[in-house]
Amino acid sequence: MNAPLQKVPIPLPQLGAGEAFPDVTIRHELSEEMPGLIAVGGTLDVATLKRAYSQGIFPWFSAGQPILWWSTSPRMVLKVADFKVQPSFKKTLKKFASGFNGAIDCEVRFDSAFEQVINACSAARREGQRGTWIVPQMVDAYIALHKAGFAHSVETWVNGELVGGLYCVNIGTAVFGESMFSHATDASKIALAALVCFCRANGVEMIDCQQNTSHLASLGAKEMPRSEFVAEVKARVNQLMPVWHFTPQVWQHLL
Repeated sequence: MNAPLQKVPIPLPQLGAGEAFPDVTIRHELSEEMPGLIAVGGTLDVATLKRAYSQGIFPWFSAGQPILWWSTSPRMVLKVADFKVQPSFKKTLKKFASGFNGAIDCEVRFDSAFEQVINACSAARREGQRGTWIVPQMVDAYIALHKAGFAHSVETWVNGELVGGLYCVNIGTAVFGESMFSHATDASKIALAALVCFCRANGVEMIDCQQNTSHLASLGAKEMPRSEFVAEVKARVNQLMPVWHFTPQVWQHLL
């Protein structure tokens, strides 16, 4: 009687500075314990991050760990045409867009406080998580990516105070959501709605959400096979990037 076949572990690629990533469309999962993990090491410079995102890969690691690179399968994606706005939230958006009929100074800004946003995201407490994956090394890397024009913040301001927001990566017409924070009710959700409006106005069809959560699903995000997601990204990264500027008129794409 033949002995049962045993799985032979595939060595995890160890990246050197500037070294190419493995092709995520043909590789098998390398870790049963951490599905989607495709490489370790390398650097977080602008060129490497841009190359990673252009291939559907992103960094995600905790303090004390080496740089870990992921390409999750399936991939959670929000097609902006599918963004769900519940009636109660639509009322909130209309009130925000009107400044609560002029009684409050409400504003969405892009890129006016990127460092504040990413640091607030790093400090935000997440249910079921201890600590943060937005470690100082990551903060510095995305600030550099922002200065290079490939990372952006969407900010919710009320009476001159930053109350919520998110940051994302944009290459061509591919947009990759990273993290959000909220210091007031619906503040981060308003920022996401503003991003959806901006995307609709500029021909950006989807926002990468990386991993499945019930919250994202409630907003209309759905899972996409990794091969399909990577193909979608490759079709978009060489297109002309939109100009990151928000005007109140953009709300018409949602309201």
